[in-house]
Amino acid sequence: MATTVPPSGSTAPSAPLPPPPRPRVTPGRIAAVAALALVVAIVLLLAFGGGGTSTYYLTLPNAGGLVRGDQVQVGGVPVGSVKDIALLPNYQVKVRVQIESSLVPLHRGTTTEIRVPSLSTVANRYIALAPGPNNAPALPAGSTLPASATREVVDLDRLFDTFTPKTRKGLQQLFQGSAESYTGAAPQLQFDSHYFPPAIAAVDHVLAEFGDDESLFSSFLVESAKATTVLAGRRQQLTELVSHADTAFAAVGSQAENLTSGLRQLPGTLRQGNHLFEELPATIAILQRLTEVAKANTKETPAFFSRLRQLLPHVTPVVSDFSQAFSKPGPTNDLTEAALALPGLAKALVTASPDNVRALEESVPITALFGPYSPDLEGFIRAFGPAAGYYDANGHYARAGGVFPDFQLNSEGVLKPAEPAQVLQSLKVGQLRRCPGAATQPASDGSAPFAGNGQLGCDPSETP
Repeated sequence: MATTVPPSGSTAPSAPLPPPPRPRVTPGRIAAVAALALVVAIVLLLAFGGGGTSTYYLTLPNAGGLVRGDQVQVGGVPVGSVKDIALLPNYQVKVRVQIESSLVPLHRGTTTEIRVPSLSTVANRYIALAPGPNNAPALPAGSTLPASATREVVDLDRLFDTFTPKTRKGLQQLFQGSAESYTGAAPQLQFDSHYFPPAIAAVDHVLAEFGDDESLFSSFLVESAKATTVLAGRRQQLTELVSHADTAFAAVGSQAENLTSGLRQLPGTLRQGNHLFEELPATIAILQRLTEVAKANTKETPAFFSRLRQLLPHVTPVVSDFSQAFSKPGPTNDLTEAALALPGLAKALVTASPDNVRALEESVPITALFGPYSPDLEGFIRAFGPAAGYYDANGHYARAGGVFPDFQLNSEGVLKPAEPAQVLQSLKVGQLRRCPGAATQPASDGSAPFAGNGQLGCDPSETP
């Protein structure tokens, strides 16, 4: 037993030591302890309770090469495995799979499909799971997905087994020809390959829509079969249609050069048409104003037609005479037959007197000068001047202008008669080289006065 020896010099006994202070309990310390306990519970739950699975059953038309242990994937990530495969009495297959608890419960609308990761080898399969929407009714563990929600794998060997040897040989030739046609197009194919995944996804979506609405697709197939039957009953007409279409396309192909030329001219034609349509509103506006102006003249139309009706009985015999003059029954008795005989007559004249024909041809440059002046010469010979004018539908015409004494203002602002010399100052004299047609106003198209490209020796500027 240990004893305590008091220090020397001390006679009073030592006092006992006070007990240590007890820790003070506060709300903060209680909250910290509770948080630590909660963290430990979560860690234990994740470590020992997160590996649970749930069992579901799939109904498939056939196993499609599945074996026990094959994976169940969602978006390429393993979420379960195949545990058992059993044959049902109706020769379908019931597959038991276990799904991780993180994905359960599954919901209505979930679909599955057996897929091949890469090479088509034995036991190289997995089940692709597409969970249904979360707002759909839940499927408790142990539920069975019907056959309509599952799809078996399509094996290439099964597809090729449906072809005959001749068909397979044709496919081989097709692949070989495709390889030759794509030779040298590798860069373009690499660029196009970026669009393959979206295209395949779109096709998969379309096929999924067909599978989801089997009744509509079946109706489509039935109606297509009916249409094919009707077309088969019209095979003769279809054969003729194809033959005629081939003839038409051959005719179009023979005009390839003309089509190319037409396509080259098409842009210019379209531009001209666009310009025409731009000016069309203004033209329509002018026609509308013309119609409004012409409305006032339509009042005289009934009287005109009334007088025209009186003229028609007198014109009818004349027209009949003209008709007989051009076409009268019988041989060599109308102008048409006379015109048809002119080539033979010309040939007879050429062969009968070739010297005269050559002389006339050589004299054309000399006599051509008198052609434009033929109305004047004919009038001069026939009537020596009075009717030596030109003529139109109303007969001969002439233009005359009177010369009268003019008046002028003098310095005092009084009108006085002008001298004869002053009156004649406005007249043009000395015009001795007038061209044919110079007596009329100049035509807008340049046809009058007629200068004959300078061969007549006249002056077109000499006009009244």
